[in-house]
Amino acid sequence: MAQRLILASASPRRRELLALVGITPDQIDPAEIDETAGKGELPGPLARRLAELKADHVAARHPGAFVLGADTVVGVGRRIVGKPEDGDQARRYLELLSGRRHRVYGGICAIAPDGRRARRLIATMVRFKRLASAEIDAYLATGEWHGKAGGYAIQGHAAAFIPAINGSYSNVVGLDVAAASAMLTGLGYARA
Repeated sequence: MAQRLILASASPRRRELLALVGITPDQIDPAEIDETAGKGELPGPLARRLAELKADHVAARHPGAFVLGADTVVGVGRRIVGKPEDGDQARRYLELLSGRRHRVYGGICAIAPDGRRARRLIATMVRFKRLASAEIDAYLATGEWHGKAGGYAIQGHAAAFIPAINGSYSNVVGLDVAAASAMLTGLGYARA
């Protein structure tokens, strides 16, 4: 019987990253869960919980398939910096990140057809340069901040703001592909 892989995410970035390592999901089925952090929940545990919750929801709809769930959360200390709702919030996020380091947490959960699972939490340290108001204005005008955790995309114009990272670049984009690939392989998934 042919193996099927379901990606529990609507993120085009995650599909592109998987394609880079030769993994093409058979179906995209976003979990559409409540991604609200629990009271006192920290960024890392939130990313791990959401990835597992997404994978569980989608696995229930696709028995007999491999399922990959992932979530990305930006954290400044204990503070969660989510996807901005509007340009004003995106500006506040960029002002918060300006001139400091923050962590990007990537939760990954892979579920095999027999119910076995692998879970990982990846943390990448990202350093932002100090941003001038004009730089923030120009970045906001690109619209690139829409739907991005922390209000920026490292693979786009915001690359000019980031002099250094420590850890997985693909994690900051949306999925640590080395970890995801190894997890799927470990569970028995074979690329076509």
